[in-house]
Amino acid sequence: QLQASGGGLVQPGGSLRLSCAASGLTLDYYGIGWFRQAPGKEREWVSCISSSGGSTYYADSVKGRFTISRDNAKNTVYLQMNSLKPEDTAVYYCAAGLGLLVHPSQAGYWGQGTLVTVSS
Repeated sequence: QLQASGGGLVQPGGSLRLSCAASGLTLDYYGIGWFRQAPGKEREWVSCISSSGGSTYYADSVKGRFTISRDNAKNTVYLQMNSLKPEDTAVYYCAAGLGLLVHPSQAGYWGQGTLVTVSS
């Protein structure tokens, strides 16, 4: 019901925009979170946005470089990632749930993940 896309290979300093599109699910009612999981590491929270889009939060590691936004008319949430670093390499997942999603346990729905590789 959630489809994440937009990942790929990018050089350090580059940009990508991830999308999280919903089908069979109206995102207007849900907070959305982006999480990532690097090889051998636990899934970690990256960013979240409230159902209205009025509140956004970021992990310290991405603050100032990533921007989360949503277009409820398109039933889609975005993660604009700028100034990418090798340590941003991970599979990125979007998730939907009630309230502000800052932990994987809060998610009721998960996308399948999209791979972001930052390398020269």
